[in-house]
Amino acid sequence: MAATRATDALSDAVLAIAAEHGVEPVLQKLVDAARELADARYAAVGVPDGDGGFGRFITSGMSDELIASLGALPRQHGLLGAMLESDVAYRTTDVRRDPRFRGWWPDAHPSMSSFLGVPIVSGDAIVGAFYLTDKQTGKAFSDDDQALIEKFAAHAALAIENARLHERSRELNIVEERNRLARELHDAVTQKLFGLVLAAESGAALLQRDATGAGEQLQKVRELAREAMDELRSVIVHLRPHAIEAEGLAVALAKHVDVLRRAHGREIGLEVTGDAIAPAAVEDEAFRIAQEALHNALRHAGAHDIGVRLHIGDEGLTLAVSDDGVGFEPDAPAVRSRRLGLTTMSERARAAGGELTIDSSPGAGTTVSLRVPA
Repeated sequence: MAATRATDALSDAVLAIAAEHGVEPVLQKLVDAARELADARYAAVGVPDGDGGFGRFITSGMSDELIASLGALPRQHGLLGAMLESDVAYRTTDVRRDPRFRGWWPDAHPSMSSFLGVPIVSGDAIVGAFYLTDKQTGKAFSDDDQALIEKFAAHAALAIENARLHERSRELNIVEERNRLARELHDAVTQKLFGLVLAAESGAALLQRDATGAGEQLQKVRELAREAMDELRSVIVHLRPHAIEAEGLAVALAKHVDVLRRAHGREIGLEVTGDAIAPAAVEDEAFRIAQEALHNALRHAGAHDIGVRLHIGDEGLTLAVSDDGVGFEPDAPAVRSRRLGLTTMSERARAAGGELTIDSSPGAGTTVSLRVPA
């Protein structure tokens, strides 16, 4: 009967911990569950930092005030370190009599007697250890207590590794988001602000020699400042999430083209065909590519006629943004280095599983095409 209750308690603890993804919350649930399973007054779980200390040392059974009074985290000395050097559990009726009981022990630390230490092993590595003290319903921890915590430690190893993977995934997502923002905040804003600084410096110099010239330069500063503000507003609009998943790419693209028509006073043609549905991630990347291509046509190409064609069929998605502007040489290294937007569009096309082509030459306009197979 007691074995059944222990198994049920272990199962409940494992299920509760499986719902957590952060390392810190997982460790707290692990140590709380271990203390309850072994009926210990105090418990701790330590995770080594690889440098002789603990990256995390989480306790259970102690108040926040008591934890604060203990000061810095303990190092891997005595029994604390011993549990990280061997995959064999250890228990004793009085931890104070063990020759390894030494080192870190602040005056505020509660007195402890019975002890059970169980390493947490993942593969061939010891990723942590449970430290349980003061059995509450007896003088010492039993064989059953040790067997139960050893079984629990096997589940704990999986939970810790899983939480670490989730944290690493979040970190990678943050890095990717930073890269995305860097792609969105491309060179147009930087160029405007650089010109603003130069104009301001020139105006300050002229102010001492030529009041008329200084006034003209300050007027240029005002114009550059307005352009920079407009550019930043445009970038902010681009960063704003669009309801592509709810409305679909065709509707979102039509709304965006309509906004650009009104904002720039230019006619932009839009042709949409096909009634298939592309994955949301593909539609999102296609929308961003269309944004960038339209931005380039309006800001840099000096185009009079701009057209957008979108087709989503059973064979996949195709998108083309064309203009009759000044054109350029797409393969010229200097062009790629100056125009982050071209690199951005290529990266987005690859992310969508498609291919981007840029057909342009000086004086002959530009066509940016995206094809993503079904």
